[in-house]
Amino acid sequence: MPPKVEAKPKSKISASRKLSLKILLLTRATEQLEAEKVAREDEKVRYLGEKHPPPQLGGLKMEDLQKLCKEMHEKIALVDEERYDCEAKVIKNNRDINELTIKVRDLGGKFKKPALRKVRVSADEMLKALFGSKNKGSMDLRANLKSVKKEDIKQEKELTMEVGDWRKNVEAMSDMKGRKKMFDAAGGAQ
Repeated sequence: MPPKVEAKPKSKISASRKLSLKILLLTRATEQLEAEKVAREDEKVRYLGEKHPPPQLGGLKMEDLQKLCKEMHEKIALVDEERYDCEAKVIKNNRDINELTIKVRDLGGKFKKPALRKVRVSADEMLKALFGSKNKGSMDLRANLKSVKKEDIKQEKELTMEVGDWRKNVEAMSDMKGRKKMFDAAGGAQ
């Protein structure tokens, strides 16, 4: 007996009904967009009317017109400065947002930390795991330590005593002969 394949349930709305609903939604959306545009324009006109009413130019003398032009120029400069400041803030905020989103993505679930287990391994087993069968020696730490004899310590003390005061050496080498000695000692005259 062949396995049953579940059929996708049919939509209760006919295709023509779906099409008519889509058309209605699109017309409603376009109407709302147009209403938003008109509202924005009205808001812009109202705002400009509050901030700067239309100038009364009728019957003004030349001096008054020049004064009015200067005032308008100053207002334009202020508005331009505000616009520039706002644009700079927006650019800075966008840059900060982009940097933070990059950090969030990097810190996100890309890298999964594995759960570590405690493993007890001897030093010999670690060496075998690291170097394979190449390592034949055992991990005897005491055998690899450097042995220090008391005679070596005495010789080191004698060498430090021979050096003596460094100021005397500098004074002895300060003249031209001392420089020649240093040059000869360095292997300059071969």
